[in-house]
Amino acid sequence: MLSVLIVLPLLAAILIALLPKTLPTSSIRLAALFFSVITFLWNLFILLKFDISNPGMQFQENLPWNETLGLSYQLGIDGLSILMLLLNSLLTWIAIYSSSKQTERPRLFYSLIFLVSSGVAGAFLAENLLLFFLFYELELIPFYLLISIWGGEKRAYAGIKFLIYTAVSGALILATFLGMVWLTGSTSFSFDAISTQTLSAGMQILLLGGIVLGFGIKIPLVPFHTWLPDAYVEASAPIAILLGGVLAKLGTYGLLRFGMGMFPQAWSTIAPTLAIWGAISAIYGALVAIAQKDIKRMVAYSSIGHMGYILLAGAASTALALVGAVAQMFSHGLILAILFHLVGVVEAKVGTRELDKLNGLMSPIRGLPLISALLVLSGMASAGIPGLTGFIAEFLVFQGSFANFPIPTMLCVVASGLTAVYFVILLNRTCFGKLDNNAYYPKVLWSEKMPALILSALIIFLGVQPTWLVRWTEPTTTAIVAPIPAGEKVVTSEVALKP
Repeated sequence: MLSVLIVLPLLAAILIALLPKTLPTSSIRLAALFFSVITFLWNLFILLKFDISNPGMQFQENLPWNETLGLSYQLGIDGLSILMLLLNSLLTWIAIYSSSKQTERPRLFYSLIFLVSSGVAGAFLAENLLLFFLFYELELIPFYLLISIWGGEKRAYAGIKFLIYTAVSGALILATFLGMVWLTGSTSFSFDAISTQTLSAGMQILLLGGIVLGFGIKIPLVPFHTWLPDAYVEASAPIAILLGGVLAKLGTYGLLRFGMGMFPQAWSTIAPTLAIWGAISAIYGALVAIAQKDIKRMVAYSSIGHMGYILLAGAASTALALVGAVAQMFSHGLILAILFHLVGVVEAKVGTRELDKLNGLMSPIRGLPLISALLVLSGMASAGIPGLTGFIAEFLVFQGSFANFPIPTMLCVVASGLTAVYFVILLNRTCFGKLDNNAYYPKVLWSEKMPALILSALIIFLGVQPTWLVRWTEPTTTAIVAPIPAGEKVVTSEVALKP
């Protein structure tokens, strides 16, 4: 059942690559949309079959592969991964749908997107450390090519920088995984076969440091973030959606799954440092975003700030905070996707992303009133305005973290306030303001509006009905934080969401 989520995108990549060269781009795009919809529907089927009350792994698959290496094909899904898989398939469809019908080399373009989708799904499903690493690295080359071939003016530089940083991330993670197996004396890389509690406290912290640094580069956290603005800005809008909405979640997922889940004692020891680190990333991302003149770069830096909230929640190690972390991961994926899509539409129609050159897009004279309205909505969601999914995710994180780390939590609250500042700047200069000319930009087609409308509906629905978001996660997150010797863990998301 779970293998379909890996095999179907992989099969789609192969079939699309084998399509005739003479086939029109629109037909290739239609084929890609078909496969992405099937994958998304299969994800929904698994979601409906998922037992919410079970905190452990479900629908497990286990096939021997290479017993000498301790590598086996082990898959499973729990409350930490179920929403990430759904997000992956949803944003893959969004990215393909929002891609241009005149995309150059469409067979290669869509095949690479499906390779990314397959690798990300495999990483979220893997129950074997080596298998996770293989899938984790599978998306490296496709993303590099997607940035370097279909990116902006500085795409070659951005692609190389992305490749170097993520290669270092992979090397750190692999070294840590090998150290975990060798030092514990395990004969298998299976999650269940490894117990780090037999190691000394110093060795646990050393190995945990490798995990934090490796996944910290992928998230990314300050000061390992310098690849992100270049990659996000130079990538085309569909690829930026996948980079921010999906790839960054591999980093936060790995941090929670392997850092918190496999080193509970060491995690508790370094938790204060992680909380401060999260607060610094949140403040830094917000302040730098305020200084930007390029709206796409502003959105990219906002992503750094919001990732800091997840690190704070993980450091707090309460059930409520961890539920908030998963909710933030999912919500951030939706919000970043709609922001990058809308910025892409604005750039395509107006021809610029510079704040100093944009004004009055809300005016019917400009022809972009609906796009501007959706941009206002997505900015409000990112700023954590009540009634939208961004608010409930941040609320759970802050409420669950405050008891253990009040000062870092308050700094993140300040960062959330600064988010409103830079989005007010963005919206005031792009959507409103005095018209400097009567230019009427090309009409935005309904097909171009559709991805933003779907994402907006999800952002509003999950903001009004947050239990539909947190219900899948709570039993698993409660089980994950149980072994961690932290402070108060009596507050649950069920209590927090009661009126």
